Amino acid sequence: MSKPIEFTDDNFSDEVENSSEPVLVDFWAEWCGPCRMVGPIVEELVGEYEGKVKIGKVNVDHNSEVSVKYGIRSIPTLLIFKDGEVVDQIIGAVPKNQIKKHLDAQVA
Repeated sequence: MSKPIEFTDDNFSDEVENSSEPVLVDFWAEWCGPCRMVGPIVEELVGEYEGKVKIGKVNVDHNSEVSVKYGIRSIPTLLIFKDGEVVDQIIGAVPKNQIKKHLDAQVA
């Protein structure tokens, strides 16, 4: 099974902002309980959206530049990028079908 890409301060511009396909970014931290609930869902989505959406995670404790740039104040926060711009966001632990609804709107 595919794994989410690990986005960092160093690779975020290349991997996300310059991506030709939509990108789902999960901003999370190891100590965050709700993040641990969303994590397995994000991993499942990698396989389901392979070839359609690039999916990865940013550990906010290790990548403060990106987190500050996008105003991440609570986690988990999921941002959906299209053509280098944030087009949607989901804050908090939400069910898989809700995340898929947001993704499908950008893939359609």
